[in-house]
Amino acid sequence: MAPPATLPPLPFNPARLRSYILRLPLFTRLILLVIVALWILELQTVWSVVQWGSLKPDEIGITSGMYRLNTYPLIHAGFVHMLLNVLALTPLLERFEAEHGTLTSVALFLGPLSTFPAGLYILFERGILHGTTPVVGASVWAFLLLASEAVRTFKSNPYFSIGAYKIPTWTSPLFACIFVSILVPNTSFLGHLCAIFMGYLLGLGYLKIFVPPEKILRWIEGKLNLLGRLPHYVSVDQKTYGRYGVLPTTAPTGEHSVAMSYLGSTQRLGP
Repeated sequence: MAPPATLPPLPFNPARLRSYILRLPLFTRLILLVIVALWILELQTVWSVVQWGSLKPDEIGITSGMYRLNTYPLIHAGFVHMLLNVLALTPLLERFEAEHGTLTSVALFLGPLSTFPAGLYILFERGILHGTTPVVGASVWAFLLLASEAVRTFKSNPYFSIGAYKIPTWTSPLFACIFVSILVPNTSFLGHLCAIFMGYLLGLGYLKIFVPPEKILRWIEGKLNLLGRLPHYVSVDQKTYGRYGVLPTTAPTGEHSVAMSYLGSTQRLGP
């Protein structure tokens, strides 16, 4: 009697994946939940979530459409678009929240880290290029965080090597932006560039002025007992690497080497 056929081993460890998901901090969980919920809501045909929440340069003004500056990263043009952006965003957002705290993450991602890339995109798309292409997708946050990480990495490892060439580490998000635009059709190259630029500003510390003072954050946490009431909440006093992460205080002495698609008229940000 032939032995029973065995299934091939999985390319990942399900137990480790489950453990990682269970350790995700609160804000990261909520963002992922909203992204998936809005994608499910888009499956119905009565009302278009994409048309409602996409970043449309020609429908945003002082008196109307301002909510789109915050909704566009949460909306995606299809399952594959949503899945790839979730996979790219999750480790970056999880690390950011672990380093800076949940309240800081809420203040930044529901504020300047959404509205500033959107405003820059509208400035170039409508004001300079005279275009009206709407965009959606969480890759705006993924590229922004990737650019911020690249700036921080540059301080300790200024170069990575490709053959005989040494390329500045801070340029890696630009290469990623070019590769995504070439390999994935109908992505927003301009939208990703705007996100990368804001990520550079974040990594260089120019956006710190938009973070609420730590004294106020502690007062809110204590007054509402957020740490005791909210599971997976990251307190301002429980951050892993300090408020703005660990940045080297001295420059390295030598050179180191370290080995948006259309849906109707909406262009997606990212793969």
